[in-house]
Amino acid sequence: MRCMYCDCTESKVIDSRSADDDRTIRRRRECIGCGRRFTTYETIEVTPVLVVKSDGNRQAFDVGKIKRGIVKACEKRPVPAEKIDALAEDIAKRVYNSMETEVSSKEIGELVMDGLKELDEVAYVRYASVYRSFKDISSFMSELQKMMEKKEN
Repeated sequence: MRCMYCDCTESKVIDSRSADDDRTIRRRRECIGCGRRFTTYETIEVTPVLVVKSDGNRQAFDVGKIKRGIVKACEKRPVPAEKIDALAEDIAKRVYNSMETEVSSKEIGELVMDGLKELDEVAYVRYASVYRSFKDISSFMSELQKMMEKKEN
């Protein structure tokens, strides 16, 4: 690490502590050349993942957008915020662990629906009704019947 005051490349770490929910390390350093102190931050470099939408457009993957969709589906339901956060983080981990640079919005939607099915059935149906764009009551009922059959088995 190069000193911002004298350009010396030698420094020693005086103090290290985690910052930003343990995703960043804050290091307090002292320059060997001039003795002045400065702070550096170390973070993991994340390879950007693009989401390919159904119309072919691409946009950066945003876990916040997933979380907002889950919150909307769980509105007025007895689902704790911690479980919503955990589901959104789990989906983000799966997307990043896939090692793909592009992922389809359909794959992400399926991951959300799988998680919501375990979390809250009503939230699942709400999300599915928007995600699968049910055209009429029969397609909605067909999805409900699939859920009921799986529950009976």
